[in-house]
Amino acid sequence: MFHKYNFYILTGGPGSGKSTLLADLQQRGYNAVPEAGRKIIQEQLKHHGNALPWDDTDAYSRLMLQQSVKDYQHYLTSTNTCFFDRGVPDVLGYVSLIKGPSIEIYQQAAATYRYNTDVFMLPPWEEIYATDAERKQDFQLAVDTYHQMQETYTSLGYEIIKVPKDVVTARSTWILNYLYEKNANY
Repeated sequence: MFHKYNFYILTGGPGSGKSTLLADLQQRGYNAVPEAGRKIIQEQLKHHGNALPWDDTDAYSRLMLQQSVKDYQHYLTSTNTCFFDRGVPDVLGYVSLIKGPSIEIYQQAAATYRYNTDVFMLPPWEEIYATDAERKQDFQLAVDTYHQMQETYTSLGYEIIKVPKDVVTARSTWILNYLYEKNANY
C-alpha cells in the first residue's frame, strides 16, 4: 500500500465548511484540490447531463471516482503539502451510503489511492448548513454522510482528526498547528 504522506483530506458531511477551509489554506500558500462532486454537478447542470446525485447516481459515482483519481494523479509528483476537499475514499463512502451497486471498484480505488493516514473530519454544523443548486440534501442526510465518512475512513485504516467548529481562520490555524506539532515529534 503506497501512501502520499503530503496529501491531506478534509472530509465530513456536506455544508460543514470544507470548501471555505480549503480556500483559506490555499490563501496561506498550500496546494488545494476542490471537491470532485461539486465540480461534476456544475458541469452536468451546465450541459444538461443526468450524472447527478438526484438523478443517475451510478453515473455520478463513476464520474466522481474518475475525477478524484485524476486530482490525485495531478499532484502525485508534488512534495508540497496538498489539501483535498474529499478524496477517493469519500466516493466509496458515498456509494456505501446510497447502497450503490458494484462497490468493489470503489473499494479497490480506495485501497490503491492512499493519502496521509491523518484525515481531517469536519462535524455537521447546522448553523452554517445551507442548500443551494448543487447541494440539495437536507441536514439529516448531511449528518448521515458524516457518520458514513467516519466509518469508511476508519475501516480503511485512517485516523480521524476532528476539526473543531470555529471561524475559518481558526480552523486553518488549528490544522496547521496539529501538523506542525505532529511533525515536530518525529
